[in-house]
Amino acid sequence: MNRPLDGITVVSLEQAVSAPFASRQLADLGARVIKVERDAGDFARLYDATVHGEASYFVWINRGKESVVLDVKSDAGLAALRTLVSNADVFIQNLAPGAIERLGLSAESALQLNPRLIYVSISGYGRGGDYEQKKAYDLLVQCESGILSITGTPDVPVKVGTSVADIAAGMYAYSGILSALIQRGRTGVGDVLEVSMLEALGEWMMQPYLYAEYSGAQAPRSGAQHASIAPYGPFNTADGTVFFGIQNEREWASFCDIVMADPAFATDPRFASGTQRVANRAELHDHIDAVFGKLPKAEALSRLDEAGIANAELRDMRSFSAHPQLSARKRWRDVEIPGGSQARSLLPPVTAQSYEAAMGAVPSLGEHTSSVLREFGITD
Repeated sequence: MNRPLDGITVVSLEQAVSAPFASRQLADLGARVIKVERDAGDFARLYDATVHGEASYFVWINRGKESVVLDVKSDAGLAALRTLVSNADVFIQNLAPGAIERLGLSAESALQLNPRLIYVSISGYGRGGDYEQKKAYDLLVQCESGILSITGTPDVPVKVGTSVADIAAGMYAYSGILSALIQRGRTGVGDVLEVSMLEALGEWMMQPYLYAEYSGAQAPRSGAQHASIAPYGPFNTADGTVFFGIQNEREWASFCDIVMADPAFATDPRFASGTQRVANRAELHDHIDAVFGKLPKAEALSRLDEAGIANAELRDMRSFSAHPQLSARKRWRDVEIPGGSQARSLLPPVTAQSYEAAMGAVPSLGEHTSSVLREFGITD
């Protein structure tokens, strides 16, 4: 099976989440990804030991790679890294600010070694400015980007439950690399890409920013409810919670007729428009709760489907694992992990007719050191 990045070699001096997430997606598309680790390994290997002894984070974002252990602070280790970079199409690094320059492998130096190289740096806050040297972890960047100001309840800010700052930076690095490969195909020369976690997550915050900048008031934290649309969020039934959202007046009329079984409710002057429904949200929810509290969850969902109202069940990880849609579309694959076990993992979300993602094995620490170094003529 031919994949889009067959023949592309990626060397990644990576750790934690953002850079490994970017490089893993390249590996899924067929790229050869050589993951350079220190002798203690990527510290994400030790975040937990829940997946047959391996860390859940590491299993998620490191499949399909070759692990090479190098002491890049030694002359021999640095020389080996320079040899790998000289033969790579893409070099990714997310070391602490200034570390790669102290190794003598800045973007300028690397492109002198390899003019066709696509050189990618991922950092917390980017080069320049007072924040350049500031440490950046996912929660802290969520704070700095303002996401905690809109997430949670009026009384308590809440972080997003997944590493969204890391994921955003990894996604933009991934898409930037694909664009740079296309550009290199036209020009024959490499490029230098920089992605900061703050700016990546900042892009995701543009709608709340624009709303606040031009309305003069920030949308309040509203829990699982929508700050500017009602009804939109969770409602309790007789035996569980359902989520649904009303997007327009046609849906509102259908909701009142079929779900609430009260067509006249649609013209109640307190709720006759989206603005009025938001302004009178508490009263609106009281009316909805009075009806939904008597309905079994299955019936509530059935009525919402009949009325053409978007809805969802509130699932935990166990019920997500058993999601009927993922099973129906055959989205699960087994990925080999160190020790001979397997981890059930989702295929990447983009489906192509011509290929399937590689879904290669998760490497043990230093598993490929000898074979890779011999291949590149590094014998010391």
